[in-house]
Amino acid sequence: MYMRIARAGLAGAALMGFVHSAGAQDVTLKLHQMLPPQADIPAKVLKPWADKIEAESGGRIKVQHFPAMQLGGKPPALYDQVKDGVVELTWTLSGYAPGRFAKSETFELPFMTAQSAEATSAAAWEFYDKHLRDEYADTHVLAVHVHGPGVLHMRGAAVTKLEDLKGKRLRGPSRIVNDLLGRLGASPVGMPVTAAPEALSKGVIDGTVIPWEVTRPLRITELVDTHTEFSGPRGLYTAFFVFTMNKDAYDNLPADLKKVIDDNSGLELSRQFGRLMDEGDAHGRELAVKRGNEIVTLGPEEVDRWKAASKPVVADWVKAMDAKGYDAQGLIDDAKAMIAKYAGE
Repeated sequence: MYMRIARAGLAGAALMGFVHSAGAQDVTLKLHQMLPPQADIPAKVLKPWADKIEAESGGRIKVQHFPAMQLGGKPPALYDQVKDGVVELTWTLSGYAPGRFAKSETFELPFMTAQSAEATSAAAWEFYDKHLRDEYADTHVLAVHVHGPGVLHMRGAAVTKLEDLKGKRLRGPSRIVNDLLGRLGASPVGMPVTAAPEALSKGVIDGTVIPWEVTRPLRITELVDTHTEFSGPRGLYTAFFVFTMNKDAYDNLPADLKKVIDDNSGLELSRQFGRLMDEGDAHGRELAVKRGNEIVTLGPEEVDRWKAASKPVVADWVKAMDAKGYDAQGLIDDAKAMIAKYAGE
């Protein structure tokens, strides 16, 4: 009980401070996220975004950036920290709350994502605008995006065929991806991406599935020996991210400052996140090549075997979503059409 009261008091105090500042038309927004400041997303999207907001508001909006969970809690708590007003801004992974953002999982389904994170992120924003506003109604969403195609990063021998995954302990980012890994024969281990380096170094896991981009700040390439990619127009999986703002903090802004936020939100910001992911993937892969790690790209016939093995993940998801009253196949069809549109297919 004391913990709940203390948390409510902290959120209330944060909001009272914000409202007072907004009344004076001088606002400070606390941005809390999981990655170190030198990682691509904080350094090349979040900081430039904050600088632009400050400049376009004439200095009336200040953004205080707290990277690497400096304000406490674990990454899965970030969305609630914004919802509850403990902080005003966060960038986080919706999959850290299994089942909470059910329709968002459409983009996490196997072999859904295009090879371009920018194209898929643009589709993700259109999908959000059509299908997900109710799912995130307790915050004010600024952008949504995905990362590039997921890659297998393994200690020891490379994964060259489906059977090589049997019994391998693999870190996965979300409920859907962990289900996929299990169906493919691995032993999935759910954990935030920031925990993967230690788990690899201690042998707790045999590998991890992440995009190339995040291998650099977490130095994954130095902890593994091999990497497995997938040929074809679709990647193995992706994860769904949201950059969002406390709803009361946004609603309490004067109209001119709301416009500053609005002018720097939406489709183009979502594309910017995705474009950076694509650039980061290229750089991350280059590091693995320079280090001499083995990189395997599965050919079309082998990829088809993985697609066949992953079909039960989609079938089970459709069944569960239909039972909740959603049109699961409609969501899948819309996502595929939107991705194809932005991928130029």
